[in-house]
Amino acid sequence: QVQVVESGGGSVEAGGSLRLSCAASGVNYAKNEMNWYRQAPGKEREFVSGISTDGGTSYHDSVKGRFTISQDNAKNTVYLQMNSLKPEDTAMYYCQTTGSCRRWTGKWSACTFWGQGTQVTVSS
Repeated sequence: QVQVVESGGGSVEAGGSLRLSCAASGVNYAKNEMNWYRQAPGKEREFVSGISTDGGTSYHDSVKGRFTISQDNAKNTVYLQMNSLKPEDTAMYYCQTTGSCRRWTGKWSACTFWGQGTQVTVSS
């Protein structure tokens, strides 16, 4: 099993900044990507940003130029620096890691794990 733990959420005023962290730990797991999703009340969960092991990044259009994702592969940790925050960024932010898990059979197969989420609230 893999544990995914987020931290760094909080409340800020519009224009402020927050830095989220996500650490993934476990055995028999080979990480491929780590991603951030968010879900606002009454809305579906949406992709925010992602980073692959080789450093490739992607962003939702609404956060490009404001959010920056980075990682420390040695620590299996990903960071999301969020600047120029807007009230519409208010949501629960979830970290997701995808990769391969070694099953009891000894074979590897794709697997995905989620964290519990961390709340980000931006006031106007």
